[in-house]
Amino acid sequence: MLHAIDRWLASERPYTVRFGIKCLMNYFLDERFKIDYADKVAAVKSEEYYVNMMIAWYFATALAKQYDAVLPYFRDKKLAPWIHNKAIQKARESRRVDDGAKAYLKTLKRVERPGK
Repeated sequence: MLHAIDRWLASERPYTVRFGIKCLMNYFLDERFKIDYADKVAAVKSEEYYVNMMIAWYFATALAKQYDAVLPYFRDKKLAPWIHNKAIQKARESRRVDDGAKAYLKTLKRVERPGK
C-alpha cells in the first residue's frame, strides 16, 4: 500500500492526493507510524483547499495519536501557516487531545501578516 500512497501523493489530481493522505491517516498513525510518513504529508504542496484541509486533518489526528512525534512540525513551523493553524484548531476541538496539550497548542498559533 505504501508504494501506491507515494504515487497518490505525487498525483496532479487533488482528490487522489487527498486519498493518499487519508490512507496514511487511517492506516499509519497507530502502531505502524513512522515519522517518515508525516514528512511525506508535510512535503505535499498545494493550492487546493481540500488537499490543504486533508493535510491539516492528518496533523490534527497525528497530534491526538502521536503528539510528541509531530509537535516539532508546529514548534519549528514546518507547515504552511494556514495548514498549521487549521490543524491546531482541529486538535483543540478534539476530545482526544488533553487540556494541557490544547493550551500549549494555542500558544503555537501563527499570526501571519499580509505580504509576509
